[in-house]
Amino acid sequence: MQYLHTMVRVTNVEDSLRFYCNGLGLEEVKRIDNEKGRFTLIFLGAPGDSGGQVELTYNWDPEEYSGGRNFGHLAYRVKDIYALCQHLSDMGVVINRPPRDGHMAFVRSPDGISIELIQDGDLPPQEPWLSMPNTGSW
Repeated sequence: MQYLHTMVRVTNVEDSLRFYCNGLGLEEVKRIDNEKGRFTLIFLGAPGDSGGQVELTYNWDPEEYSGGRNFGHLAYRVKDIYALCQHLSDMGVVINRPPRDGHMAFVRSPDGISIELIQDGDLPPQEPWLSMPNTGSW
């Protein structure tokens, strides 16, 4: 058995790519436009990691999605959780669970998918994250 990918339905390709690529730093690996099925699949991977990917599925005909919370979350190990959270915050992304402990944070994609960020190794707690309250749910 081999883990392949996690599929996440998205409602706006540009917003999603801005979040996953410009924000989290993932890279587009492959894109499939299926005219007959009226959908686009965009596969994203973490640089240097040929393992599991995220498949963004964009259905061309508008649909309303709910249940991002019951999906669970995607998780990524990161080199500097403070720098990434600052970068995302500067992009206007809400840090739902700040990295108060220097180890873990949660944010949400434009479609409400919860993303867990886990620090590779240990960083000492630091401000402003240490005093920052939770916002919303993750």
